Parts: sequence; structure tokens; C-alpha cells
Amino acid sequence: MFPWIKRAVVFGFPWPVVVLSVFVGPQDSISPKEALGWMASVMVGAPAAENADLVRAIVWDIRLPRILLTFCVGGALAASGATLQAVFRNPLVCPYILGLSSGAAFGAAVALAVGFLPVYGSAFLFAMAAVGCSYALGRVGKAVTPVSLVLSGIIVSGIFTALLTIVQFLADPFRLQTIVHWTMGNLHNAEWKRVLDSVPLMGCGGAGMFFLRWRMNVLALGDQEAYAVGVDPEREKIKMLIPATLAASAAVAAAGIIGMVGLVVPHMVRMMLGPDNRVGMPGCFLFGGAFLVLVDDFSRALTAFELPIGIFTTLIGGPFFIVLLRRSRLGWAA
Repeated sequence: MFPWIKRAVVFGFPWPVVVLSVFVGPQDSISPKEALGWMASVMVGAPAAENADLVRAIVWDIRLPRILLTFCVGGALAASGATLQAVFRNPLVCPYILGLSSGAAFGAAVALAVGFLPVYGSAFLFAMAAVGCSYALGRVGKAVTPVSLVLSGIIVSGIFTALLTIVQFLADPFRLQTIVHWTMGNLHNAEWKRVLDSVPLMGCGGAGMFFLRWRMNVLALGDQEAYAVGVDPEREKIKMLIPATLAASAAVAAAGIIGMVGLVVPHMVRMMLGPDNRVGMPGCFLFGGAFLVLVDDFSRALTAFELPIGIFTTLIGGPFFIVLLRRSRLGWAA
């Protein structure tokens, strides 16, 4: 495949997916023709249909905020996963495996349970704590091996998952259902308020990763090579972890735990665009957003009732992770 075709797929595929998703939904709500007619009446002043108010409520108040939130969540998780893989030089890490998602979920659940803590601030602090613990536990001497980092991430993720279970056990029964549905990875409660609360945070994190993407190429050479060109790798890693954690924690706080997007999408983009993070980082954000929107469309249209999107992403990403792990041929001495 020619390189320009691959770039066209990564950077051109998201736009038709987002536009066509406006017309996807349960068949008994409104038809695509009715949605298109309402959009025509708004944009070019075409005559409105009799059920214009119903169509407007479904398209503007339900579908559009959900599509926008889903796109930003997928893009934030994918870009965060690509950043973590570049920082740790490990193709097997992502926000889900490294414990970042579990830490953010625990922090957000605590805020939801007590009612007076800021959800996004609490998610960010515990996500940073989870990443720090995974890195500290995975450090053997002066190096962090791929296997030790993955194992430490699994341990940290398990600890925060257990703490999350305790929060669910102690939470008020009226808030418990909200927490349980949210931890499955749900977007059915998407609304404009949630978009306005979370998208700016994901945008700030994404912008930070975008402006630091060329430094990721330097870190990919190794710590010694980074020192040779005058770059302090430890300082640069902290600079990159902050926006990556901000974007991923905001995504988790808005949509719950959506696993494997941060693992699958960066590898898909890297297969098409190569290892250059200057191109791969914006590619991951756009392609990750389109990937999650496509999965969400599938979950909405598959059955009359809505399944949590986190189930689908894990079912897709799980086999992918197994194949990646086997191809990496990692052993105990890695």
C-alpha cells in the first residue's frame, strides 16, 4: 500500500465516520431521512417536518453530544496510550494496563460517592498516583524492563480495582447504580454539560502531548542517547506523563473504564504511519476517536437495549493484546 493511501486512511477516515454517526440509532426513534431533513431545515432553511421538535431533541440533545464526547474520549485514550508507549519504550503499556484507568476510576468513584469532591480533579490525582506506583514498582536498578512494568501495572490496577469495589460496597444505594454502570464504560448519559466539563481537559492534555511529540522521538532512542543530545530523559518523561494522565483521567471520569483503546489504536496507527510520533500523535487522536465512535455506533444499533461500550472494546483489544504479547517474545529476562 502506498504511504499516501495509509495517511489518507488515518486522517481521512474519521470525518465520514463522525458525520454518518449522526444518522445511527435505534430504528424506532427517527429515520436517517428525518434527521437529514431537520439538518437541511437548520442549515439551508428547508421546510421543517411535523415532528421537527422530536428530531431536534434526538439529533441535537442526544446524538451530537454523544458523538463529540465519544470521539474525544477515544482520541484522548489513544493519544495517551501512544505517549505512554513512547515514554516507557514499551509496546505493551496503555492507560488500562498501566493502572492509570483504574486509579482514575477509583478517584472519580470516591468523588461520586461522597458528593463534594471534584470528579475530574480526584480522577487526575489518583491516576498520577497509579502511574507513579507502576513506574516505581517496575524499576529494577536504573532500568524499567517491559515485563516488570506490565506486571507492576497489573498489580497496581488490581489494588485500585479492589479499592473501587470497597467504595461500591460502602456507597449509598442510590449512587451505587450510577457508579456500577459508569465503571463498565458507558456513554448513554452523554450530554452537553458533560461535554463542556470534560472536553476542555482532554483538549489540554491532547495539546500538551501534541507539542511534546517530537521529544518522544528523542526518548525512543534511549536514555543515554537522550543525554548525549542534551535532553534529561527523566524530566521529559514527567513532562509527558502529566498531559497524558490529564487526558486519560478526564476521559475515564467522563465515560468510565474503556479498556484497550490505548493499546490497540497506537499499534494500528504505527503500522500505517510508522514510528514517527510527530505524525503518529495526531493520527492516534483522530483514528482513536473514529474507532471509538464506530464501536459506539455498533453498540447502539446492535440491540434494542444498549450494551456498555467498554465490553466491546475489551473484547476487541483482548485478542489483540495476546497476539502482541506472543509476537514480542518476552521472557523473564526481558
